[in-house]
Amino acid sequence: DRHPGYDIDMKILNETPSELRAGFAAVPLTPEVHDRWTDSNGDKKYNPKDGDTFTDGNGNRKFDPVWIAGFSNKKPANGVHDDTWARTMVIDDGTTRLAIVILDVIGFMHDDVVDIRKMLPEELGLAYTIIASTHTHEGPDLMGLWGKTPLKSGVDEVYMQFVKEQTVKSVENAVKNLRPARLEISQDLTGAIPQVKDTRKPEVFDSGLRIIKALDKATGATLGSLLSWGNHPETLWSGNLLVSSDFPYFFRDNVEKGIYDGDTLIQPGIGGVAVYLNGAIGGLMTTHPSHPVTDPFTGKELFEPSFEKLEAQGKQLALLALDAMHNPSEIVDSVSISLVVRTLVLPIKNSLFKLATAFGVLDRGTEGWMKMRTELAVFKLGPVSFVTVPGEIYPEIINGGVEA
Repeated sequence: DRHPGYDIDMKILNETPSELRAGFAAVPLTPEVHDRWTDSNGDKKYNPKDGDTFTDGNGNRKFDPVWIAGFSNKKPANGVHDDTWARTMVIDDGTTRLAIVILDVIGFMHDDVVDIRKMLPEELGLAYTIIASTHTHEGPDLMGLWGKTPLKSGVDEVYMQFVKEQTVKSVENAVKNLRPARLEISQDLTGAIPQVKDTRKPEVFDSGLRIIKALDKATGATLGSLLSWGNHPETLWSGNLLVSSDFPYFFRDNVEKGIYDGDTLIQPGIGGVAVYLNGAIGGLMTTHPSHPVTDPFTGKELFEPSFEKLEAQGKQLALLALDAMHNPSEIVDSVSISLVVRTLVLPIKNSLFKLATAFGVLDRGTEGWMKMRTELAVFKLGPVSFVTVPGEIYPEIINGGVEA
């Protein structure tokens, strides 16, 4: 147990609205990919026996892979397409200060979350810090499952420590950026349906886009936005060898900076820092290679995984979000934060995960024999409710539709 005795049992019930402050920050988590490699047989897996070779970028005479997580073993990155990030929204109602941190990684685990919480200075005044992952399948392995072999962890401990330190900086910067704020709440519950496929029966979606835009009360400038949708960031699929945050990159970038058709600005951005958090993706919500994305300007249907398809998806999502923000369903000038947190200890039921834990591939602290600690949190921000759920919750559970 890496954090013996760690337990959060918290209840803050506040029904008295007061002036809200909000702060945003984005700090990069992008790994350095020193060594590049040649895939001699095109199988997207590094194997010297197949004739694969590498270029020693840092001159240490060995191959230093950045193992890409999400699809398979033996898949080292061959460069970086776009930065990955620790993006943070801090909200404060004068009584409770809450941090929502979203990392462009897959499966950031509870013991690492606790490591970060213990690194955060007390003077930040945080009542609770939520750290979740976008679940991108195009970033470095931080779980351990996607290394050189199924029996060897793909986690680079130096990079893991870098992620934790950068995450702390993101939270610190967001606290420094706190300003009196007004919230504009928007949603589009149907427009994003064509962007996602449910690959397992029954087909039940949670395809709504839900948006909170925070504005500086004094100047009207955008402080940041919270963008929520439910889809695996794996549109680039298994053949991609470049580090990327997948579709959240183009989605966030277009919301912040605007949407262009070539050099022509089609829709202005709102500025600030866009934070993307994932919704109900279990079941399995994905933009599969069999599922097309339509370029909003050319009308071309894009099937094959590519950065062209990714950019089209980001533009489609940003167009929907920006249109929704023109007509917010609610504007909140004062708000109260209520929060309930429970610590849970869950048994590891998956036999392969038990084996991976025993071999140290999943190098996680356990509380007792094959039990892991996690948390469930529910909080209300004025009229908006949030639930944090460990793992990938099914839309069938959120919205109904379970047939058996």
